[in-house]
Amino acid sequence: MNNTLPKRTLGKTELEVTQLGYGTAIPELMRTPIGDKHAEKLLNAVLDEGINFIDTAPDYGVSEDQIGKFISHRRDEFYLATKCGCVGDTWTPGHNWTSDQLLSNIDSSLRRMKTDQVDILQMHNPTVEDVLENGLIDTLQEIRSAGKTRFIGVSSGSPDLVQFADMGIFDVFQIPYSALERRHETMITHAANQGAGIIIRGGIAQGDNNTKTLDKVNNTWSHALENITGDIARHEFVLRFTLTHPSCHTTIVGTGKLDHLSTNIQSALTGPLNADLYETAKQRLTDSGETPE
Repeated sequence: MNNTLPKRTLGKTELEVTQLGYGTAIPELMRTPIGDKHAEKLLNAVLDEGINFIDTAPDYGVSEDQIGKFISHRRDEFYLATKCGCVGDTWTPGHNWTSDQLLSNIDSSLRRMKTDQVDILQMHNPTVEDVLENGLIDTLQEIRSAGKTRFIGVSSGSPDLVQFADMGIFDVFQIPYSALERRHETMITHAANQGAGIIIRGGIAQGDNNTKTLDKVNNTWSHALENITGDIARHEFVLRFTLTHPSCHTTIVGTGKLDHLSTNIQSALTGPLNADLYETAKQRLTDSGETPE
């Protein structure tokens, strides 16, 4: 087995990102009681394992501070994505879609992460109306012109994703998706066909976990997939299903456990599902009612 994580080109950004990225919306990085030593070991292990894409946000607790403390000296080893429109500097629900909020977010993020520039700045789940009515595209372009971000994007989903993609303005989209929640499957392809880079979230679990109960997700697994996966564990199968999507440029997976990180790495190194199994899985999912919009 090749021990180098596979990479894909993140759309028109032309960034060569590892198909397995790392997401920091996890308790171990969002809250301080877990301890700095563990956070330091975890973030450095991510880079040591070869992952070169890290996603964070101002409202992911202290995760941006941890990145600044523990891996800012390794900034040339990874691409860094954060978000804007977030209220407050900690895990605070809600967003504020004003130009001042976006400008405040990026300046605070750069300070916390001890860097002069992020690679990607994403609006954190706005509606199309939020963006257009408040002139936020101009604000993002202002931030990019100032050199504070290289590329701009949106963390989005149905029903706004297609409209955002058709604007032709955004470089990347972050989209929820997995075998157990295929709602955005064709939208991902549509956005990629517009030249956008695709970042998948939820790709190892249930995609957008706000839309389905755990019971429904488990039922989808047991009725559609469990008896076709052979000796592939559920965790590995779902991740590799996501990685098999031809428009999945990177999928961000968060974990606070070093052994889980290693497991994710090994699953990614194993590579995509074979074509027959992938097509069979999609058909079984469709037959069970788990279909794209």
